[in-house]
Formats: sequence, C-alpha cells, structure tokens
Amino acid sequence: MSGAALDDTCPRCGGGFHCGVNDARCDCFGLNLGAELKQRLAGEYPGRCLCVSCLKALQEEDEAALRRRETTPTAASPSAIRP
Repeated sequence: MSGAALDDTCPRCGGGFHCGVNDARCDCFGLNLGAELKQRLAGEYPGRCLCVSCLKALQEEDEAALRRRETTPTAASPSAIRP
C-alpha cells in the first residue's frame, strides 16, 4: 500500500484499502488463490476487490479446507473400510 490513499472499501469487512491493480502493483498480486476460491469471490463480489487482509484470511481458510479434504477418508477409499 505504501502511502497510497485508502480509496476503496472492502465489501467483506468494510475496511478501507487501496487497490493497486490499475497501478500495475497491488499487494494481492503475491497471493496464490485457488481457482475455486477465485470463482466464488467473483460470484460473491462481482467487479469488486477485497482488502489483502480478507484475501489472506480466505486463502488460509481455503487451504485448510483443502488439507481436510485430502486427509479425510472417503467411503470409497480402502482405508475407510474396516474389516
């Protein structure tokens, strides 16, 4: 953000922030958001940017959910079937 005016309001938390996408440099550029999360955000907040704090929180939640899905046995997996 480096001193830029807080000219945007995050639609998720209501906080002020500066979206630097038109400045060719934004704090969100360094985040690696999953395709499903990007699609969900586009649907929930069409045409809007979120502050980097919210994006980081959503990224962490998304990664935690993915880890849970990867470690939770499914009904079809051999480890879920107990003799």
